Amino acid sequence: QVQLAESGGGLVQAGGSLRLSCAASGRTFSTYAVAWFRQGPGKEREFVAAISRSGGTSYADSVKDRFTISRDNAKILLFLQMNNLKPEDTAVYYCAAGLTYHSGTYWLGRQSEYDYWGQGTQVTVSS
Repeated sequence: QVQLAESGGGLVQAGGSLRLSCAASGRTFSTYAVAWFRQGPGKEREFVAAISRSGGTSYADSVKDRFTISRDNAKILLFLQMNNLKPEDTAVYYCAAGLTYHSGTYWLGRQSEYDYWGQGTQVTVSS
C-alpha cells in the first residue's frame, strides 16, 4: 500500500517556476513507476511526466524542455520542476504510482497503469 501527498502548488506569473513535491509512504516506493498528471478547468486529466521502474523518463509534448521529473528514493519523494510556466499549465496536479513494468509515453501516459493517486495540488499561472 502506498499513500501519496502532493505539495508545492500555488499562484505564479507566466514565465515563472514552481517545484511540486509528492511525499510517499511505504518502503517499497522506490520500486514503483511514478508519474505526474494534471487536470485543467473543464478538461480531462492528462499525462505530464513519468519515471519508469527502470529509471527512464517520459514527458508530454506540451511540457517537454520546460518540466523535469525526478525522484529521491532515499527520502521517498517525487518532484516536478516546472519552468517557463504558461497560463495553459493551470491545473490540479496529481502524482501517481504503479507497479507497471512498461516504459515510454504510450504506456506510462495511461492512467490505468497506476494504482495509487494523491489528492492533488492546485497550480495557477496568471498571464
